[in-house]
Amino acid sequence: MPAKKKPAPRKHDAITVSVIKADIGGYVGHSASHPDILALADELLGRARDEGLLVDYHVTNVGDDLDLIMTHRHGNNSRKIHRLAWDVFMEGTKLARELCLHGAGQDMLADSFSGNVKGMGPGCAEMTFVERKAEPIIVFAGDKCAPGAWNLPLYRMFADPFNTIGLVIDPSMHDGFIFEVHDVHGGQDIKLACPEQMYDLLVLIGSPENYVIKNIYTRKGEVAAASSTQKLALIAGRYVGKDDPVMIVRCQSGLPAVGEALEPFAFPHMVSGWMRGSHYGPMMPTSRAQATPSRFDGPPRVIACGFQLACGRLVGPRDMFDDPSFDLARQKCNEVADYIRRHGPFEPHRLGLHDMEYTTLPQVLAKLKGLKPHKRSSGTWGRV
Repeated sequence: MPAKKKPAPRKHDAITVSVIKADIGGYVGHSASHPDILALADELLGRARDEGLLVDYHVTNVGDDLDLIMTHRHGNNSRKIHRLAWDVFMEGTKLARELCLHGAGQDMLADSFSGNVKGMGPGCAEMTFVERKAEPIIVFAGDKCAPGAWNLPLYRMFADPFNTIGLVIDPSMHDGFIFEVHDVHGGQDIKLACPEQMYDLLVLIGSPENYVIKNIYTRKGEVAAASSTQKLALIAGRYVGKDDPVMIVRCQSGLPAVGEALEPFAFPHMVSGWMRGSHYGPMMPTSRAQATPSRFDGPPRVIACGFQLACGRLVGPRDMFDDPSFDLARQKCNEVADYIRRHGPFEPHRLGLHDMEYTTLPQVLAKLKGLKPHKRSSGTWGRV
């Protein structure tokens, strides 16, 4: 008996968008991803789509981070999808080692898959929803920055009427949104409604090293945005590289317009990361082609891939920051980078001591604890 043909997907069938990223090797240094790595990932995801595991996919990179954008019908935290991403990263790591790429496999904190990539190194943002008649989404990916880099842009998109005029004049947005904030040290998730709890929200997300916006929902409970909140150093207990977060934002029809979702990045706000994950610097919105940070391994970068969904198919991407209207943001970013770089190893360019806890600085401090001056007047140091 011939196998039954699978029914064609329908608009009202729930679709899941999963964006899973990992740094599996830099070319050259931490500046970019090798073309062969991207080609391998494309081949492996293409095979998964042909076998029916995925509806569609797109492979991209920002700097040395490999980003897998996948649509499927298995829901959030699917073992099959996370295993697929893990296998792609592991195969990519093997190739990275053959190519002697820098930091090959640095985000892969385990030797074997245990059911979910969360807590194993790779970053993950995903959401499940029913497609609207037109479903525009933007996938943002950052390099040389921490997950808290999305706090200010997300706040401006979904809570700031000076950025998003829809909050004022669109009846479907006027009631505001629900922000789910993750306490990265305590592991607690906190939900706050805006505008009525706006000040409480700002108390938390104004400290992006401690509190990170995880998801945003409409008042009806429909997901509007999702971000990765994984901090590698907290998972590994030591410095293993930058976190380099990803984020998915749905747009239009009761949600921020595409232009409102992009507008926050016209201001190159300060984020933590940059060189050795130990500095503050301005985030530069760039095209994918220019997302190759090299000056002092930076400044931090962000790209925006725009898609229209069509029954789960990714129509796109459009390179949303490949636009001269962001030229002034890039110019300002370079000016700020010049200014902050002049501080060298001094704060506020270098992170504060508390945030340096998971860098290589503790090893230096441990070494100094074993030293003392030979003589008070000499200023020279010798081992105890």
